[in-house]
Order: sequence, then structure tokens, then C-alpha cells
Amino acid sequence: MIIQICVGSACYLKGSQEIVALFEAAVAEHGLDAEITLAGSFCTGKCNREGVTVTIDDTVYTGLTKEKFKEFFAEHVLAPLSAERN
Repeated sequence: MIIQICVGSACYLKGSQEIVALFEAAVAEHGLDAEITLAGSFCTGKCNREGVTVTIDDTVYTGLTKEKFKEFFAEHVLAPLSAERN
């Protein structure tokens, strides 16, 4: 799984550095280093009024905030990886 976090100027101002840190911590906490590649990306052209844009494989998600992170990670990262294993 490839997760790209936008670090373009708009997302940077909305806290992309915090989202990167949250992803790094969550990947390490769940022992997913071998299954997930984290990368930065520049603007994907999907800017939202709130939050950061994240692309997982080929799907773009907008509006990710630190308050929504745990739910997002569970739904869009842990659940698909769990389904792949089964």
C-alpha cells in the first residue's frame, strides 16, 4: 500500500506535517513498515477548505485532520490490509 500525503503549500498550512507524523506513528505502532510506503506529494489539485489531501494507492481523500485521523486510518488502511490477509 502506498500512502502519499500532500505537503504542498495549502496542505502544509492545514497541518500536513502533523498528518505525516501521525501516519509514521500509526504505521510503526501496528508494525506495518513492510506493507506500507509513506511518501510526500505536491498538490494533487483536490484542495479542500479543511484538512489535508491523502492518496492511498490510486484513491484521493480530502479533508483529513488530526481529529479524524484514527477513524480514517482504521477505515482506509487497517481494514483493507486486514481484508487482503484473509
